[in-house]
Amino acid sequence: MIALGESETLGRSKRESDANTGQEAALKKIKALLREKDALVSHSEDIEGLSSRGYGVAENEKLALTLCETLFLLSKGIVEVRDEKTGEDVGFQDILKRFQSLDENAWVKYLIYRDLRSRGYVAREGFGLGMDFRIYERGEYGKETAKYLVFGIQEGQPVPVETLAQALKHVHGLKKKLVLAVINRRGEVVYYSLSQMAPK
Repeated sequence: MIALGESETLGRSKRESDANTGQEAALKKIKALLREKDALVSHSEDIEGLSSRGYGVAENEKLALTLCETLFLLSKGIVEVRDEKTGEDVGFQDILKRFQSLDENAWVKYLIYRDLRSRGYVAREGFGLGMDFRIYERGEYGKETAKYLVFGIQEGQPVPVETLAQALKHVHGLKKKLVLAVINRRGEVVYYSLSQMAPK
């Protein structure tokens, strides 16, 4: 059986991360080139600054940002994005449309990612079985492995119990905790911890 309870582990308020957000916003605007499935940052200082905060993946001495990361950084005024082919500036809606063409749950993933980052967590893409993100506590990224895996859904979206049970088994096998992130009708994110219960 699966027990569902509102999670306190991801309950950090957005106010608590104001200082961290301010530090990010204080960075000079970073130039990124939009490719088909990601955005590429080339300047070494920019790469160091972003990667130390848990953004992007190294690629041939450059840094590849996911579209989710790119949207968030663009919304914060941290990056400016140009299309790799045309050289023209690309806005939030253009990148979102591209993201949605690749992933039908793009908007849900972005809302969850934005909320987690706003609370001061480092969120990285999950690994398999529908996991959207791996979550690191503040100061743990690069030092510890992720403690939480996030499975995101939209309120009212049916999810088979078998899918959640399989995901829960997978996460427990990795000795991590599974968090269900639910986007409600107001666009707010509510987190629930999932755990297994042995029948009596």
